[in-house]
Amino acid sequence: MATNRDVFLPVAAQPSVDALVEQAQSAEEMGYDRAWLPESWGRNAAVVLTSIAERTEDIGIGTSIMPVYSRSPALIGMTAATLQEVAEGRLRLGLGPSGPIVIENWHGMDFGNPLRRTRETVDVVKQVLSGEEVSYDGEYFDLDGFRLRCDPPDPQPPIDTAAMGPKAVELAGRFADGWHALMLTEDGLAERYEDFRHGRELADKDPDGGQVTLSLTCMALEDRERAREAVKQHVAFYVGAMGTYYRDSLARQGHEELAHGIYDDWQAGNRGEAMSRIGEGFLDTIAVGGTPDECRERVNEWESMDCVDRVSVSFPRDASMDEIIATVEALAPE
Repeated sequence: MATNRDVFLPVAAQPSVDALVEQAQSAEEMGYDRAWLPESWGRNAAVVLTSIAERTEDIGIGTSIMPVYSRSPALIGMTAATLQEVAEGRLRLGLGPSGPIVIENWHGMDFGNPLRRTRETVDVVKQVLSGEEVSYDGEYFDLDGFRLRCDPPDPQPPIDTAAMGPKAVELAGRFADGWHALMLTEDGLAERYEDFRHGRELADKDPDGGQVTLSLTCMALEDRERAREAVKQHVAFYVGAMGTYYRDSLARQGHEELAHGIYDDWQAGNRGEAMSRIGEGFLDTIAVGGTPDECRERVNEWESMDCVDRVSVSFPRDASMDEIIATVEALAPE
């Protein structure tokens, strides 16, 4: 039976835009449904996705995630409308707040209330994409009179928001069309899914509707030890180095001692000790690493969860190009 499987193009630096296009083209040939591209502090996601859209035929494209602090909602709407035109209807727009380290230190913006800003951004972007005149009076944004000078996209691209905490996931269900889940254990994912359903109920939407896309860190190699070490390092880095979001999310899922231990060790420069805290059993509840056969089985198990509509195969931050290619090939949809 065919699976609904996406690929999350590497967040780490790539040698060129052409390399990312080639990865998307390969994913298309292998049957992946969508190529998601993150925007962090490397290449502009909209520009790269334009190149991908121009040089592919069928694979969907998506931003995962485009930060809501680095562009105005009107500009995000204009960008989404343009990408949808270029991609001939293949865009899915993923938005999220990112975190204070990125937003304050690198974009020079006050992080403020990320939930409210995300909600208002989604509201405004939907109005922009409708093609109607935008009138919006919010806490962060006050717009009057904006309207696209081009035809609105048809169909309008769905909007997802990335979220880990209960209120943020509820917001995804209430105001967006889908939820991007990441860095969650199986139990944690099932628990947060109830928040997503509740958000949809609050909006009088079908609680079982909406799309849940799980970004799952994977490395499938014949060298099993290297594969597991890479995903372990990835988890330790995000919990230990990327602010409080991932640490708090892990603690919220019942792993408070582990989360704080990883964080404390990493901040103290003891990265090896931080990684050693991640036991083999726990690693298998939050990431996929091992031989190709092992990884295919585990990804299938994640996809079989009632709360998962599609898995987005993601990669450890230090994965080499050869390791990324091997993993993409090993986990290609059947």
